[in-house]
Amino acid sequence: MARKETAADAANPGRLKQIAQTYKMTRRADPRIGLIIAAVGIVTFGVFLAIGFLIGHPIYLGILGFVLAFLAMAIVFGRRAERAAFGQMEGQPGAAAAVLDKIGRGWTTTPAVAMNRSQDVVHRTVGKAGIVLVAEGNPNRVKSLLAAEKRRMARVVSDVPVHDVIVGTGEGQVPLKKLRTTLLKLPRVLQGPQVTATNDRLRAMGDLMSNMPLPKGPMPKGMRMPRGGPKMR
Repeated sequence: MARKETAADAANPGRLKQIAQTYKMTRRADPRIGLIIAAVGIVTFGVFLAIGFLIGHPIYLGILGFVLAFLAMAIVFGRRAERAAFGQMEGQPGAAAAVLDKIGRGWTTTPAVAMNRSQDVVHRTVGKAGIVLVAEGNPNRVKSLLAAEKRRMARVVSDVPVHDVIVGTGEGQVPLKKLRTTLLKLPRVLQGPQVTATNDRLRAMGDLMSNMPLPKGPMPKGMRMPRGGPKMR
């Protein structure tokens, strides 16, 4: 009788295909990725094997070296793939929202709480550091969007710290690839129940884009705001 296909069997080809696609995408931005990964693996395995011969346990250290070499290759590949992905997303409207969506547990992100017709946009994320408004677009225009959103929130969350970040490569801005790290470095001043209460108050206040069919992740360039939608600030 043929063995029934398990969930793991069904998922495995999908994982392999995803890894292959990620590698191809990374290689387009980082042509040396294959050589770098191979070098990391060979050097790691070689070091442990050499130590094994020196102390008289080449088999044991060789096996350990093989496992650690594979782990080192995976870590290096993951980091360079992430860097390549950020490079492709850089400058696209909505890219910051895609990063915030994957910031990790303890953070609640609401994309596009403010936007203008030039596609400058402000996203909001709430965590133990308080409220963080993340803007992307023209630095001069987003400052007015940030100020307006702070005034709007002050009516319901005046007792919660508010931070603002402008994503970009200019002076005083935070590069997209450093956005997650920047937020995680903020001091934690709220407890879990306070974070929940803050989210509840903000949710009750309503969001500018809550009724708009915005796509997840980076928005297509040239996207127009639908007519009849909410007024822009």
